[in-house]
Amino acid sequence: MTAALKIAATLRQPAELVAHGLVPAAALDELEKVAARYAVAVTPAVAGLIDIDDPDDPIARQYIPSISELYAQPGESADPIGDHSHSPVDGIVHRYPDRVLFKLVHVCAVYCRFCFRREMVGPGKETALSREAYAAALGYIRDHSEIWEVILTGGDPLMLSPRRLAEIMTDLAAIEHVRIIRLHTRVPVADPARISAEMVAALKVTGATTWVALHANHPRELTPAARAACALMVDAGIPMVSQSVLLRGVNDNAATLEQLMRVFVECRIKPYYLHQGDLAPGTAHLRTSIAEGQALMRALRGRVSGLCQPDYVLDIPGGFGKSPIGPEYLSGNSSVAHAADGGAKPEFGYRVTDYCGDVHLYPPKP
Repeated sequence: MTAALKIAATLRQPAELVAHGLVPAAALDELEKVAARYAVAVTPAVAGLIDIDDPDDPIARQYIPSISELYAQPGESADPIGDHSHSPVDGIVHRYPDRVLFKLVHVCAVYCRFCFRREMVGPGKETALSREAYAAALGYIRDHSEIWEVILTGGDPLMLSPRRLAEIMTDLAAIEHVRIIRLHTRVPVADPARISAEMVAALKVTGATTWVALHANHPRELTPAARAACALMVDAGIPMVSQSVLLRGVNDNAATLEQLMRVFVECRIKPYYLHQGDLAPGTAHLRTSIAEGQALMRALRGRVSGLCQPDYVLDIPGGFGKSPIGPEYLSGNSSVAHAADGGAKPEFGYRVTDYCGDVHLYPPKP
C-alpha cells in the first residue's frame, strides 16, 4: 500500500478528488453529474485509508463516486425499505411495535455510495428537523407507550453538537416508557476526533440505557484512532454493536469478513447485522446476490467464534421490515409422534448440517 494520503479538510467536490489523486482527471465530467445528484464527502480519516494505486481499493469503493451510480436498475427505489409508508410524523419511522427510528439530521461525515437514504441526505436536502417537527416527533413518542426503544439515525446523529445531543438524550430519557436509546453512526470511523469526552458524556443519561451501533464494512476502517474512539464509549459503560453491508469488491469474501468480525469483537463491539445491499438507485454494481451472502455466512460459521457471528438480514422492499436470510442448517420431518401413554416424542428425520458441511440425523438413531 502507498503512503497515507494526508488532507486538511473533507473533500466534497469531484475536482478535489482529482486534485488529490483519488480519481483520474478524465473522469471529472462524469463525476460532476454524479455529485449533482448524490452527496460526496470524504473526510481526512477516510482519505488516509485509500490506496490510490489500487483501482479496486475496498475503502475507495465505499466512498468515491462512480458513474455507475447514474444507472438505476429495475426494482430500485428512492425509498427502498419503505420509510415513508411508516412515518406518522416528520422524523419518525414506526415500523415495529416497540421501537421507532428518530431521524434527527440529514447530514453525515461521509456519504456512502450504497446508502439507502441517498436521495434524502446531504447538501441541498433538509439538514435537520425544525423545532416544530422535533416537538411533534417527541410528542408522538410520548403518546405511544409501546415504544421501548428509540433509534437515533438520519443522517448521522453524532454530527450534532454534544450540547444538542445531550438535550435530545435528556428529552427522550424523561419519557417513562423509553428505556433504550440507540444511536447509529459512522463517525468513530469517518471522523474519530469527534468522539470526545464531552460527546461521550452527552450520550450518558439517567433514565435510559444508551447503545451505539457502529457502521463499518472493512477491517482497515478500524484504525487505531477509530478503536480509541470506540474505547472511549465502551469504557464509559456504553455497549456497542456493529452493522455492516455486504458489498461487492469490499467484503464479499470469507477472509475479509472473518477479519472484520474479529476486529469488532477485539474492540468490544458485538457483531449485530450484516445487511444485504438495499435496492437504492444506482447501487447495483456494489450489491452481491443473496446466494453469495448465504455461502459467505456458511463459511463464516466454520471460521470464527460465535461472538463474531452477525445476523445476515434483508430489509424487505416496501417497508415490511428485516428478515433473517442466512443459510439453513436444519431440514427434514418436523411432525411429532405420540407415544401410547399420550406423551409426545419427536420422530426421527431431522437432518442437521455441521460447519464442515457434513449432515447428521437428529435425534440419533439408537
